[in-house]
Amino acid sequence: MLMPSIFGENLFDDLFDGFDRPFRSRSGYGVQQSALMKTDVKEKEDGYELHVELPGYKKEDVKAELKDGYLNIEASTSSDKEEKDKDGTYIRKERYSGVCKRSFYVGDAVEQEDIKAKFEDGILKITVPKKEAKPAVETAKYISIEG
Repeated sequence: MLMPSIFGENLFDDLFDGFDRPFRSRSGYGVQQSALMKTDVKEKEDGYELHVELPGYKKEDVKAELKDGYLNIEASTSSDKEEKDKDGTYIRKERYSGVCKRSFYVGDAVEQEDIKAKFEDGILKITVPKKEAKPAVETAKYISIEG
C-alpha cells in the first residue's frame, strides 16, 4: 500500500520504498530499529573494549551504570519539530521522545571504578577489565557438643 507515513522524517519516506532502496524496519516515530545502539565488542589481553554507536545523541543524554554484574547503557532523546507556512499556520508539528537501552554482563568481580568510558563523535567507548571472580572461602562452622 502506497500510503506515506506521517511519523517519518520525511512525509514521503514510505512512498518510494522498494523503488531505489529496500524497505526499512522501524521501531516507531521515524527511528530505524536497525540503527539503534550498534555495538562492537573487542576482546583484548587485559579486558574488553565496547564501541556503542549513538549518532545524534549528546554526552548528557547518555548514562552508563554497573549494577549486579551488568553494565547498563541508556540513551534518551526528545525532539520538537514545527513547520509553519508564511501566514504562521501550522502545516506540520511533531514531537517524539524515546529511550534505548542495552545491557552487558561483565561479572560480579568488576567494580565501577575499573570501567572507563569516553563519549566522542557519537560513539561511546567503554573499557572493561577482565577480572576473575574470587572463589568464596569456605569457613567451617562447628557446632559445640556438650557432654
